[in-house]
Amino acid sequence: MPVADDDASPSARLLALFERHRLTPTQRRIAHCLVRHAGEAVFLSSVEVAQLAGVSQPSVTRFAVALGFDGYPALRRHLRELGLPTTPESATEVDRNEYVGAVHAEIANLARLADQLADPGPIARAAELLAPSRPLVVLGLRTGMAPARGFGYFAAKVLPEVRVLDEGGSLLVDRLDQARAAGATGLLCFALPRYPRELGEGLRVARDLGLRIVTVTDSPFAPAAALSDAVLIAGVGSQLVFDSYGAPILMGQILLQAMCDIEPTRTQARLEDFERQAGERGLFTT
Repeated sequence: MPVADDDASPSARLLALFERHRLTPTQRRIAHCLVRHAGEAVFLSSVEVAQLAGVSQPSVTRFAVALGFDGYPALRRHLRELGLPTTPESATEVDRNEYVGAVHAEIANLARLADQLADPGPIARAAELLAPSRPLVVLGLRTGMAPARGFGYFAAKVLPEVRVLDEGGSLLVDRLDQARAAGATGLLCFALPRYPRELGEGLRVARDLGLRIVTVTDSPFAPAAALSDAVLIAGVGSQLVFDSYGAPILMGQILLQAMCDIEPTRTQARLEDFERQAGERGLFTT
């Protein structure tokens, strides 16, 4: 068995294991579940994994076999050999209510994001794909709508033209066609669970049009990842009734910073121009 990298996070060690295999959509769902629960993976039974992933118990067994193990118990033994935590997180999180637990889960997502960003290479490469695009297309449907709109709001302050697309169907295809005709070469996509079917259809159209696609998503096994030129991973909180998106939103802001750093003089000039106009128009009270 391979020796674990002591410096890698538990989720990174699991990703390194799963990425070596071609997995079915159901198996990717199980892999995603184990990554999200990396801190307790070695304690989960196959039934518990099935419940967390929303699949059948035999699917978990087939998943383990697809990875080259005799069954799920052998996979779980291997997870221990990878150096995953051997003390369940719940043991150190006593007297925590669900709200505090949700905050700590979001903190864990941000900590994993910080670990990833120790290597700035992927962010820099994604920024290089997007920065030259005139206009820049930003795509976010359903759960991806809010992060896309937020990114578009700030990007419009420093980029000549930003087009936020947040409606699916034939209208999305029309707007992608129009953006490409106007000169767009890059598209930033926020693909967050549950992944809309029409998002994949839109990305296939964008790829056929020749757009370079950068996707911010919560898992390398997300359907949009296979349609993208660059993928930036940011975890989604799932402790509340509806998911929370602190890490994907922050990832978007960091990506925008990297894009600004490519042409700092132009960025500064546009920011100064915005501040001048804001002052003349009295946009803000402070």
